[in-house]
Amino acid sequence: MRDALLVIDMQMGNFDQSAPVFRVSDPLATIGALIARARAARVPVVYVQHCGSEGEIDQPGTPGWEIHCGIAPDEGDVVVQKRHPDAFQDTNLQSELQSRDVDHLIVTGMQTEYCVDTTCRRAYSLGYKVTLVTDAHGTWDLCGWFV
Repeated sequence: MRDALLVIDMQMGNFDQSAPVFRVSDPLATIGALIARARAARVPVVYVQHCGSEGEIDQPGTPGWEIHCGIAPDEGDVVVQKRHPDAFQDTNLQSELQSRDVDHLIVTGMQTEYCVDTTCRRAYSLGYKVTLVTDAHGTWDLCGWFV
């Protein structure tokens, strides 16, 4: 089995303090540790970067579009850009994984109920084994119920 670590939408705009991510330090620290372990084990690290529309916080070329500076890609890491919640839809993710003989995805990132969920389900449908790391994904507490 060949693993890859998938880091979904961990972009600066997702960490705007006006709408803080629920328990933001936990996913960032956990993902950072997973990235370090993956690199040490020569496991591919694949970043997925959402490309928002004009005027959105994750519009390409804006500061909010950049991958979080605390877990930024290194040379040799793969960065896949997407425009849909499904990281496989209209992207080169499948070909990048196939070229590395990956059959098991370790999934982390933002936003649990959208891009993380959709990508996990699509990966499974494509035949990948999928591990969603419990404390390495997050979302916003829009209802105020999490605290």
